[in-house]
Amino acid sequence: MKKTKIENYPMVSPTPIVLVGTTVGGRANYAAVGAFGVVCLAPLFYVSLKSTHHSVSGIRENGFFSVNLPSAAMLQKTDYCGMVSGAATDKSALFSSFYDELGKAPMIGESPMNYLCKVVKSVPVNDFEVFFGEIVATYVNEDCLTEGKPDPLKADPILAMGPAYYTLGRQIGRVFQEGKA
Repeated sequence: MKKTKIENYPMVSPTPIVLVGTTVGGRANYAAVGAFGVVCLAPLFYVSLKSTHHSVSGIRENGFFSVNLPSAAMLQKTDYCGMVSGAATDKSALFSSFYDELGKAPMIGESPMNYLCKVVKSVPVNDFEVFFGEIVATYVNEDCLTEGKPDPLKADPILAMGPAYYTLGRQIGRVFQEGKA
């Protein structure tokens, strides 16, 4: 297979788009984020937000953030959350917010999956702030479970690759099982 070298651009790999929830000025705020991921085998996520984003002040103030996995049905509102700043636009009414008993960060009722994360470290990188959060609570819509575990095909997450959004197709194998053959 012939390979072609392309411009270095980190958004070439498909990644889930998430809505990061924070409380800023006493109200829920949500930011669409593509720079999100699993840190290691421990229950740790990272989210990377431009340091000037409105949400950054809420995360710093409260020490918590939520990671909400929107479904493809939520694409329009999710994209909107990435287009407007919470400093100028009240995004709290876009979704039904709920809080864990800790009450530290809003989560989105319409999202198939929600994670409440406690900040364990933050690192400035260029003009971004990378927050590392320990997952302290996980919520999943019951209709998105298969045999008691989250089913990504039922959750129907939004993926981004470059300037376009995608959804999942089908399961083609199982982690650490296919290589046994």
